[in-house]
Amino acid sequence: MNQMLRGGAVAVIAIAALVAGCATESSSNSVYNTGQAQREQTVRYGVVEGVREVAIQRSQTGAGTLAGGAIGGIAAGSTIGGGNGAVAAGILGAILGGIAGSAAENKINERRGLEITVRLDNGEMRAITQEADEVFRPGERVRLLSSGGVTRVTH
Repeated sequence: MNQMLRGGAVAVIAIAALVAGCATESSSNSVYNTGQAQREQTVRYGVVEGVREVAIQRSQTGAGTLAGGAIGGIAAGSTIGGGNGAVAAGILGAILGGIAGSAAENKINERRGLEITVRLDNGEMRAITQEADEVFRPGERVRLLSSGGVTRVTH
């Protein structure tokens, strides 16, 4: 019974870590964090030259690997074999669970994005990548908002 409680506690901690790892910052042109609000931004105007779909991959926290490994190890170790067989099954389950958890976290952290190339009114070219939450087409007039190393393209 004590072993079962320990296994349940590990599973709960692993799931909590995975859920915490899902909280990621946005790359949207419409989302500002607290530090960006009420800050002056430089505004430049230009025309969209090209738009390319990209994937924005946020950095992994490792929570998916940990959670998957813990759950896989507990599940395999407690249901397959006994003694050394259970240990071997637990290790294999942890490895496979960690790989699956890492892949799941990777997919959760991936966002659809756009690489938008803009010709500024002064003739300079800029390319900005951001989440694809607004539609941009070549030839459209846009504005670039820049502050603190962050630039957004908006209509």
